[in-house]
Amino acid sequence: MLTQTPFQGKLTKTKDLFIPFVVAGDPNPELTIQFALKLQKAGADILELGVPYSDPLADGPTIQRAAQRSLKNGMSLTAAIELVPKLREAGVDIPVVIFTYYNPVLQLGYDRFFEMLEENGAEGVLIPDLPYEESEEIRGLAEEKGVEFISLVAPNSDARIKQITEHAKGFVYCVSSLGVTGERNDMSAEALSFIKKVKEHSKVPVAVGFGISTNEHVKLVREHSDGVIIGSKIIRIIEDNLEDLEKGNEEAIERFYQEVHELVR
Repeated sequence: MLTQTPFQGKLTKTKDLFIPFVVAGDPNPELTIQFALKLQKAGADILELGVPYSDPLADGPTIQRAAQRSLKNGMSLTAAIELVPKLREAGVDIPVVIFTYYNPVLQLGYDRFFEMLEENGAEGVLIPDLPYEESEEIRGLAEEKGVEFISLVAPNSDARIKQITEHAKGFVYCVSSLGVTGERNDMSAEALSFIKKVKEHSKVPVAVGFGISTNEHVKLVREHSDGVIIGSKIIRIIEDNLEDLEKGNEEAIERFYQEVHELVR
């Protein structure tokens, strides 16, 4: 069903994608850059750079804690976008998707938001709390600026799958379960059936997120989709090494890489 080349050809494949999520500035911007480099080394095809938000409706406790750490250090929507060229300077060359809630975009203003994405070289944007039915203006601005607007479908979107995927760009973020993000123990037959339906309609790769926390999960998702999105588990790895990471311990950065590599190998 795939008929579109996502990210203006910067994405070198459309199958077995690894899309990690980190919160910009957690625990500080310098480490975010180090994490991005290690994630790229571990095989990341696209990086989701999360903007910390004080009222994250879709985020579980792990990502909420990461957002709180980031906010304490002064991270914001504009600062997260301005981190993209610093990632490039450090050697990160995979597409970067800014993951932000709607309110910070509204406060900044649509025009300024997309100007900043274009000026700083962000390739995509994902706004999880913006309903598809209310996204037409933002989707239009994204297209004008050459930014991929990432569509999100959840099990409660079942009746709208065709409508949402018809206008999808970059990749479709397929939510494997209802509720907030976080590590889970298994994936239901209903979730796998839902993923199959999304793939039948989508013209761009379908990547699955929410609850991917083991190598077994990764292998299962890869069998049924085009990619895996991992957030909470990666942030948990950061948390487990937080003290050493904040001290600048090189071994902690290497441990981060090894654990992620084991997760997605």
